[in-house]
Amino acid sequence: MKVFIQSIVAQLLLNPYIYWRGHQALPRQKKWQVTYFLLFLFEICLYLFGFFFRKDLPDSVFIPIMNICNTWYIGSIYITLGLLCLEVIRISQRKWKWLPGIIAKHWEESKRILFALFLAGTGILLYKAHLHVTHPIVKHLYIDLPKGSSSRDSLKIVMVSDTHFGEVIGKQQAQNLVRLSNEQQPDLVVFVGDILDYESRFAENDHIEEDMQQLIAPLGVYTIYGNHEYRANRFAKEHWIRKFSTLLKDSVASPDSSFYLIGRDDFIHKQRLPLHQLLAGLDTTKPLIVLDHQPWSFAEMRMNHIDLGLHGHTHNGQLWPYPLLMKLIYECPYGYYSKGGTQHYVSSGFGCAGPAYRVGTYSELIVLHIRFV
Repeated sequence: MKVFIQSIVAQLLLNPYIYWRGHQALPRQKKWQVTYFLLFLFEICLYLFGFFFRKDLPDSVFIPIMNICNTWYIGSIYITLGLLCLEVIRISQRKWKWLPGIIAKHWEESKRILFALFLAGTGILLYKAHLHVTHPIVKHLYIDLPKGSSSRDSLKIVMVSDTHFGEVIGKQQAQNLVRLSNEQQPDLVVFVGDILDYESRFAENDHIEEDMQQLIAPLGVYTIYGNHEYRANRFAKEHWIRKFSTLLKDSVASPDSSFYLIGRDDFIHKQRLPLHQLLAGLDTTKPLIVLDHQPWSFAEMRMNHIDLGLHGHTHNGQLWPYPLLMKLIYECPYGYYSKGGTQHYVSSGFGCAGPAYRVGTYSELIVLHIRFV
């Protein structure tokens, strides 16, 4: 929903630019130009209809409109990036005349070929980007943690973040998640926030909790809040999450008394408890594993001698070039990270935010093979 609203940027800025350059590239015959104009007119009318009547339309109408317009939104980003590259080529050609003579001589035909290549290339890109969401990878990570007074030698955890069950990510993806997780035969399953997207009703209507109840983990299934759990019907979301897992919200669990699982409330909740308060009274010689959705509190975790932090939230940017921006914002926006005796893993997430596309990133399920040494 949020991305559908944000895509108004594409409607106001990217569409006019793409239309202008496409108009210049296409043949001047009326049939080409009119058809091209009508396609853009249809898309903008469809978008405006969905935007202004989004609260009144039934899901069966609104969701297809949202998916079509969001697909165009993602496509328009990469078409624009390609066109901007061509602008650089065109300007440099004026100054240095470096293109082969045959291209310069047949520039009109070249523009049409490029136009067709842009459309084909964007279509292929979106197809592969969609597969990156619908076919998550299973990533194995091997970690050594201090044993301390623990009686356990090893632990296998399936870590899942950012499923975003809602209009886009639904029952089929939930069933795939359960299958992939059970295949790993984990001791423990943890959901590290943003389990639901905006509203809970889509997951409730599809009875996704029944699928999640099929997760097999002898030490249990645990969930923490993400920022999306605070968007809309929060109490209904909490009730839904508790149907298939133990919710840790500023609370601590010790699944088999050999380590601690510390679940923090989301960073968006400014009254969440400080980490040192959650550790009060614990036997800190045992391994300490913290679940904290947003990867902001690395320094706090180091100060409190946490052994392992598990995070999500960033999606690793989801769509290139946003992963580059994430590196400027977070100490570690994705992957394994270790500093000051504390190890972290930040997942790119199992689902997606908004359109079901990932460019330059992958949906993933993490299997942590932990050895206590």
